[in-house]
Amino acid sequence: MLTEARYRQIIRCLEEKGIAKVTELADWLGASESTVRRDLIDLEAQNKLKRIHGGAVSLNPKGLEPGIEEKSNKNLEQKEQVAKLAARQLRDGDSIYLDAGTTTLAMIPFIEADNITVVTNGLSHIEALVKSQIESYLLGGKMKMRTRAVVGSMALRNIENYRFDKCFLGANGIHPDMGYTTPDPEEALIKRRAHELSGQTFVLADSSKIGEITFTKLFDLQEAQLITESVPDRFREAISRKTNMIEEHKR
Repeated sequence: MLTEARYRQIIRCLEEKGIAKVTELADWLGASESTVRRDLIDLEAQNKLKRIHGGAVSLNPKGLEPGIEEKSNKNLEQKEQVAKLAARQLRDGDSIYLDAGTTTLAMIPFIEADNITVVTNGLSHIEALVKSQIESYLLGGKMKMRTRAVVGSMALRNIENYRFDKCFLGANGIHPDMGYTTPDPEEALIKRRAHELSGQTFVLADSSKIGEITFTKLFDLQEAQLITESVPDRFREAISRKTNMIEEHKR
């Protein structure tokens, strides 16, 4: 097979699967592993994929994060189920970090615990928290226009002033091998630091995110508890080995 044809097949495979090992690609292409590794180096230089240990992951189309308006209209019923489950994890007096994102935003109307204190980097979240008369703090920093999330070095310095009983994070991808991922490295820094400053971390994601991989890794599955409404059968065993899931259909 000619080089350009191999390139096309590799990109096609990654777009369909999200991730592939060198050995799998070699078998599929009928090429040697050394040839596949050279192809991956070339394609990474062209910004077509990202190499990882033993293989590669796709950057497209998952590298472009949709805006908050677009995300707000997707999977509404599933997000509400996840949000309700997440709100039930709160206890009276908890101090929490609430990540920017539509699923964490959906959690706010279901908060019933008393004396909750919330720190967030979500502009939309502050408006909803004030409406619900929940004591809240907004991180200062650079505002992302598409997602209305506060990010950047100022936000990172600001978050150091707090410690959390629990944090509730969003993720665009949940994968057994690649862990929790998000498209934006700047936003990932805030999420990761909130996780480090929290006694317990929950990641909220509807089932459409499971099996997906986006550009920036947050941390491994076992480092947080996944809250979802359902897990596709093909991922259930692999994910359940690595995280203690809170899942709607188990209730």
